[in-house]
Amino acid sequence: MTDDAATAPTCLAHPFPGQPHAPAGCAAARGLDGRPVHAAALKFFWGPMDCGKSTMALQMNYNHARQGRRGLVTTRIDRSLGPQVTTRIGLAHEAIEVTDDLDLRALVRGRWADGVRVDYLICDEACFYTVEHVEQMAELVDSYDVDVFAFGLATDFRSCLFPAAQRLFELADEVARIQVEVLCWCGREGLLNARVVDDRVVREGEQVVIGDTVDTAEVRYQVLCRRHYRSGDLGPHD
Repeated sequence: MTDDAATAPTCLAHPFPGQPHAPAGCAAARGLDGRPVHAAALKFFWGPMDCGKSTMALQMNYNHARQGRRGLVTTRIDRSLGPQVTTRIGLAHEAIEVTDDLDLRALVRGRWADGVRVDYLICDEACFYTVEHVEQMAELVDSYDVDVFAFGLATDFRSCLFPAAQRLFELADEVARIQVEVLCWCGREGLLNARVVDDRVVREGEQVVIGDTVDTAEVRYQVLCRRHYRSGDLGPHD
């Protein structure tokens, strides 16, 4: 064996059942979706509530599917409380509900075993996943050459990072803040998600409590600038 052969990278990607591992030095090899092997990436798109994360997730899924790629859409604790990704502008898509004991790697391998190709994952509400799920996302990218696009909040109602979001910041190949601007009631850029109960900002309680941004919700969330988040000022009432 030559020195070059000994040091050549070994491709771990196995993007479809029955396809053998690509040979050593496979950086130029292509998978069944036509993309170069080892081109997969873990990308995290984040922003406050109402910035269009779920809308972007569905658009991402549409764009990739339109080019012949095949993917899975997953979510956790969607506002609909069902196995789907829903948006406030009326879009919806069926999804796989992520539970604590769901292994994303086993999910993909199971689809391959059924003869179904999986080129990418769309992971909506990724902030509510476990840290172990994020580790599985990274492994899907590195060892299986599956793209993972994660979408979610960065911080909770206390302005503290969600554990899964923190791990995504640490591991993702690319982190991007979604550029759709959300405004505080005062007109400044909205940065933080305040939890509101009985028209008052609350700062204690469970990290995850289902609510919405509509005024009629028993527990609702309102995006505020840092100044008004810190002061708890929800703005003038009608």
